[in-house]
Amino acid sequence: MALLNVNIDHVATIRQARLTDEPDPAWAAMQCELAGANGITVHLRQDRRHINDRDVRVLKETVASKFNLEMCMADEMVKIAEDIVPDQVTLVPEKRRELTTEGGLDCVKTKEQLAKVTKRLQKKGILVSAFIAPEESQILAAADCGCEAVELHTGMYANAVKDKKVESTLNDLRDAYDIAVTSGLVVHAGHGLTYRNIEPVTAIQGLCEFNIGHSIVSRAVIVGMRQATEEMIKLLTR
Repeated sequence: MALLNVNIDHVATIRQARLTDEPDPAWAAMQCELAGANGITVHLRQDRRHINDRDVRVLKETVASKFNLEMCMADEMVKIAEDIVPDQVTLVPEKRRELTTEGGLDCVKTKEQLAKVTKRLQKKGILVSAFIAPEESQILAAADCGCEAVELHTGMYANAVKDKKVESTLNDLRDAYDIAVTSGLVVHAGHGLTYRNIEPVTAIQGLCEFNIGHSIVSRAVIVGMRQATEEMIKLLTR
């Protein structure tokens, strides 16, 4: 059965719109857990545009489920992870001016750095995942670097419009899953997934975790965080 990790970055985005103290991401995390979420995901960016250092510390102390910290491989961020020790770190690329993470980590190009960062984090007992495009070269490079898991970037699927393109991107995800499992990796998925497009991806047997944020927070503005999380879990387990 596929499990849901809720990315609560955009709860902090709402807070930062007024530079105030609410809504608190820790409150949102609690509601997600009460709804049955498997874990909580946040992205601590170098520009701190939403989640900040205090959020990460508080969430580490209060999240009772899996705490997954997304971050780039900058030394500053690695040191924070070594200090906080989340359950999992998902390594992602990061650009200053992007609205959201635009693509997967280039594990081939950054192989030497990725291997070093992975080793540092694993010494602290942190499970390491890489957020990557569903491509064989990236999967194999992640495995070679010692990553225990990969999160397949579902953005190409989420942005596909024509039926042929949708099916093509789903096939890419299926093939990537098979390659990753054969390489000994645990396989997660996420990016751009919504209540409207999630079900075809959940039909891919073996995908064990989904990281979904913007769509859930958007729904939560109308119905509340707990109900929004419950609705997504129902779609994952249907």
